[in-house]
Amino acid sequence: MSQKIFYLTTEISPFAKTSFLADFSAKVPLLLQEMKHDIRTMTPKYGFVSERKYILREVIRLRSIPFDFGDEEEIASAKSAFIPKTRVQVYFLEHSKWFKPLPNLLYKSKNGRIMPDNDIRYTFFCKSALAMLPHLFWTPDIIIGNDWQSALVPIIYNQLYKGEPFYQNIKNVIIVHSVNENAMFSTSALEMAGLQIPDGIKPGQVNAYTLAAAYSDKVIVLNNKDSNLHKKFLNIDGIKKYEDKILQIPFNEESADFQFITETINSELEKLSV
Repeated sequence: MSQKIFYLTTEISPFAKTSFLADFSAKVPLLLQEMKHDIRTMTPKYGFVSERKYILREVIRLRSIPFDFGDEEEIASAKSAFIPKTRVQVYFLEHSKWFKPLPNLLYKSKNGRIMPDNDIRYTFFCKSALAMLPHLFWTPDIIIGNDWQSALVPIIYNQLYKGEPFYQNIKNVIIVHSVNENAMFSTSALEMAGLQIPDGIKPGQVNAYTLAAAYSDKVIVLNNKDSNLHKKFLNIDGIKKYEDKILQIPFNEESADFQFITETINSELEKLSV
């Protein structure tokens, strides 16, 4: 069954790569497209990504994407290109403060320290992705978010957008690639997006995956047997009670079978459409 899929990621080979996520985000969308899905990807436009080399083009309707963030209205924009040697469309989200200055380490500064404002940056990424959709004149059936960077999309969708006619009946899937301290978001970052902090969460920090599990329709964990990511994920506070919506896909990063992974994901997407 052909579906419209909005695929969110912060890394795609060859544009930006710090981890396996980049190769995954190049291979899996292509395979989903070959399965006849209408798939469009979105990733941040980092300053080091060459617009000339990768032929990024302006899209008039994406020059101004306004949305509320914090105490003011933010304006983002986006350009369009394709993953090289494919017809998989990529929208590059532009913002001079949150993405343009980042080094190619993405989540860390040049001295190796984790960026202290990652939680705000990727909360911004999640909300801007949803705000962009009406400007595409395209409503996806499913949004696939990848890892902690996209983990707030389900709660933002459910709390802020689901009731609007344009956004009705969109399913949310999160694919987990890692479990680490990056997933800890300040409640102030959530409040900047306009979210209501769920009951039981105290001011301070919350694991974004806890919110992803609560508000998504499906969570898929890429379970490298050497790291036992599935077990680590289930051990996060508040995750265990959502175990019925969590699927693990076994894989080996060194010899990943992307065809098998994509077929398994596709099977889950078909179940969500029933």
